[in-house]
Formats: sequence, C-alpha cells, structure tokens
Amino acid sequence: MILQALVDYYEELASQGKIARPGWAKAKVSWALEIDEEGQLLDVLPLRTPSQDGKKMLPREMELPAPVKRSSGVLPNFLWDNASYILGQDNKGKPKRTAECFDAARKLHIKLLAAADSAPAYAIAAFFANWDPQEADTVPAFAEHREELLAGDNLCFLYNGKFAAEDPEIQAAWQRSYEEDGEGEIEVCLVTGRESVPELVHPAIKNVRDAQSSGAALVSFNAPAFCSFGREQNANAPVSKYAAFAYTSALNHLLADREHVKVIGNTTVVYWAKSAESQYQDVFAALFDADSSELSNTDLNALMTSVAAGKPYDYNGLPLKPENDFFILGISPNAARLSVRFFYRRSFGEIVQNLKRHYENMEIVSDGRSKFETLPLWALLRETVNQKSSDKSPLPQLAGDVMKSMLSGCRYPETLMNQTMLRIRAEHEINRGKAGIIKAYLIRNTENLPDRESIMEVAQVALNADSSYCPYVLGRLFAVLEGTQQAANPGINATIKDRFFNSACATPAAVFPILLKLSNSHLKKLDTGKAVWWSKQIGDLIERLGTDFPAHQSLQEQGKQIPIRRKNNNVRSNQKQI
Repeated sequence: MILQALVDYYEELASQGKIARPGWAKAKVSWALEIDEEGQLLDVLPLRTPSQDGKKMLPREMELPAPVKRSSGVLPNFLWDNASYILGQDNKGKPKRTAECFDAARKLHIKLLAAADSAPAYAIAAFFANWDPQEADTVPAFAEHREELLAGDNLCFLYNGKFAAEDPEIQAAWQRSYEEDGEGEIEVCLVTGRESVPELVHPAIKNVRDAQSSGAALVSFNAPAFCSFGREQNANAPVSKYAAFAYTSALNHLLADREHVKVIGNTTVVYWAKSAESQYQDVFAALFDADSSELSNTDLNALMTSVAAGKPYDYNGLPLKPENDFFILGISPNAARLSVRFFYRRSFGEIVQNLKRHYENMEIVSDGRSKFETLPLWALLRETVNQKSSDKSPLPQLAGDVMKSMLSGCRYPETLMNQTMLRIRAEHEINRGKAGIIKAYLIRNTENLPDRESIMEVAQVALNADSSYCPYVLGRLFAVLEGTQQAANPGINATIKDRFFNSACATPAAVFPILLKLSNSHLKKLDTGKAVWWSKQIGDLIERLGTDFPAHQSLQEQGKQIPIRRKNNNVRSNQKQI
C-alpha cells in the first residue's frame, strides 16, 4: 500500500514535470571539472551559490544519473561523485581504498561511454584513461583547488561550456544501461504487477530526522531470519527497478520539501494528495499546525467547515475537493533502516473533518498565555513532558497514537491522560493545554460510561455553574478555598494548592475537612462584605456535594475536578474548570 501510493505519486509528479525521469535524480554538486577533447583538466569551476540569508554557500542542485546506494562498498556514480571516485584523491589516509574507488569509476565510465558517439563522451573517456592520481598535484587546476576538492563535495564534468549530463548521446547511453535487467530470476513486481528482475538494493531515503546522513532503507532484509526460500536481500519482497526508483524518488522529493515536513517526537511526517497538487499540502500544514501566515483563523474555520461538510473550498485558485485521496506517512530512524510509525489513506474531507472534531474537543477558555487559537500537536504533546528536563521529547509511541486519534477520529490513548495527570501532580499547575487535553479525553473516551451525561455537563469550554456532578464541584470548591486564602493573605507565596493539591484530588474525604477548617481562619481576616461573599460561594458548593465527601477518586474522576488557575487570580477565573 505505501509503495503503491508513492509510485502513483511519482507518476503524477512526472506527468506534471515536477520530478526527474526514471534513472535520473536531483544531486547536489559543488564543483565542475572543465576538460578538453583529450580529457585534460583545464580548470575547476565553483558551482555553489549563496543561501537566501547570505551566510552559507550551497551546492547547485542538478538533474544527474541516479545515485547508487552505498554503505561500505565501492560503487561509483555515473558522471558525478566525490574526489575519491572522480580524481582518485582524498584526505582520509586510505590510499588503497581510494585507488579502488577511482578504478571502479574508470571502468564504469569507459564501459558506458563506449556506446556514446559524441565529443563529450570521448573527452570523459579520455580523462579516465589518462588521469593519473599519483601525478594529480602536478596539474595546476587541481593543485589550485586541492583543499576544496578533497572536502568531500560532489564534482561533475564540463565540456565546451556545457555539462556532460546534458549531452543526448551520453543520456541515451546511461538510459540503456539503467533499463537493463540485472541478473536473477524474473518475478512479478509486488508494486506494478509486471514481470521483471527484482532490484536487490533500493536507493537510499535521505533527510529523515536522526537517520544516517548518507540515507537509510525503507525496504531491507539484512539477516537470515528475515529471508525465506533461499532468497537474498530484497528478493524476499520482489520490487522492480522502476518501482524501487519511483517510490524512493517520490519519498525523497517529499522529504526535501521542508515546508511540508513535520517532526513529531522522533517521527518524520510527510503528506501528499493523490493529485500531486501542493495546495492540499499547504492547507493540511495550516490545519495541522493550527497556524498559517496566509490564512486567518476565520478563513481556517471557514475552510474546515466547508470541506468537512463535503463542499469544495477555493484556495489560491484551486478548488480543494473533499473526495481527493490524501496520504500521511510517519517514519522513524532505526540504524541504517527506517521504521514506519503510521500510514493513513483517507479522503481529504474526512481528514479535515476529524481535525475539526479534535480541535472542538480540545477547545477550552483561554488562559491568556497561549498565542494559538487552537493548540497544534507539538504544543499538546509538550504538556506531557517535564520542560525542565534535558530531554523534552514526548514519548515516541504517544506522539504517533495522538496523531492517529487526531486524523482518524478514534479514542485518545490512555497514556495521554496518564502523562498529563502526572505532570499536573508534579507541577501543581494546570494551564489551557492540560485542561484541553483532559476535556477532549473525557468527551471522546467516556462514550460507554454510565455517568456519560454528567461528564458532558462539565466537559465544556467554560465554567458550568449549574452542575452538581461531584468531581466537578470538588474542583470548584478547591479553587474557591484557594481564592479565599489568597484574598485573606494578598501576595502569599505558597497556597493550599502547593500542600494539598494531590491529596485533595485522590482522597477528598481526608483533605477537604481540613481545608474547610482553614477557610474559617481565612474568612476572619476579611472585612464583612468579602467574608459574606466567600462564605456564600463555599456554602453553595458544599450544598451541591451533599453530606459526605468521597473517600477516593479514580484518575479519571480526578481529571473531572481539576481547576484551571489563572494568572490574575480573579475568583471567577479561578472557578473555570472542566
């Protein structure tokens, strides 16, 4: 399913001219070796250009023959590579390996260029036939740029003012070589359904966070335990050379587009529409981050309402169609390989509908400290982590599970509630994010509970002053008792929240009588008007509770009573809770 979706995406991009044709790929090249008709090195020309901020020099991105996948073996690229392969030179102190690299590149180029009848092909073949790495320092053009060339950047060839890769004869020679079936048994490709020799080693996937910089494998078999029927490497899952190239090219294309790549924990997330129109990616990014430089919050809400209702929405001149298939892929590094965290295929309208439902579930009265109207996923996950620790990354499994809930509309993971409550107990503080998490969890995960009706009474955006639901009223009472203490002792550093918060949540019967006794002392310090007002607040809430406080409360019940404490300590704000 994943490979098929990526191959389809590649073919759609190719039909629109947005991606390299089979056998070719974008490569970053820093230097061009200018040669004459006899293959002599005339000059070394820099191809790097300044970055947008002018602080870096970036290599030029060129369409060149597709790169080989290298780990520790000696495998040259055609027409481009680093100095070890092209010049037989490096500064790694391994002359034997460097000689092997250059010899492999020499044999490859002489073999493929023998079928090309053009001046650039003759020149490159002559270069490899005549270049002597031992005498490289005697060539002025190399000696002048020696340090830069040995830095590890890629080089390519320039002949008569044109890049060798642009020559039609050389292109045809490479294409014939690339399309040749390798050695092996012909099998049915699992992706295309056509018969071909399976590609044993697939091209590398790059730009995955924390994966190897040289690339990692999405499809890989590296131990006998993973193999069957005597097959080796990727023959265990036969995929043709074309399909292997197509899916890796499509995935690398997605990963290279940093504006449409999200990192959640240790998971790198890419997403695309079947129609390969980037507007769908733009809109999903804006909805997923709950923020956009191009769309206001009003526009985002209008877009979600329209698409979720099954109606097209015009965005930058393109009608976003709710029925268009949309794909979301999350991958994580695993040594030299990649692990698939999740993969979703749904209509764009269904995904928008589920995101809209998630944000509605999370909606809570603002505490004035958040710049977001709706909390994005990264801000939500931040509430489950100790922000004073050195590692502020959320649990990888939790990140994937929460994202699944957002996109599919299923239950939130139990870990989300547990981690949030742990942070509340440890920090003795609750903000808009934590309150939103608890509210969303109660709405979505309590559908089959007998007290569902009471839960929905209190799982609201703001205070429900009419509710008599016990856990909820306990939370309100605790907030009022703390407010009484603060009114009696302005500027107090430590309140009852710092001493009794956890125990009041878990064992109300053991703690609230103590807190009520303390409140009598606080009321005596207030003037008559204020004392009467606070007394009425306390009395009304106690009346709603009945005669007895509950002896114990479950974690879920504790979530229903958590008060939201505001920065301004206003009493009405102090009573806002879920």
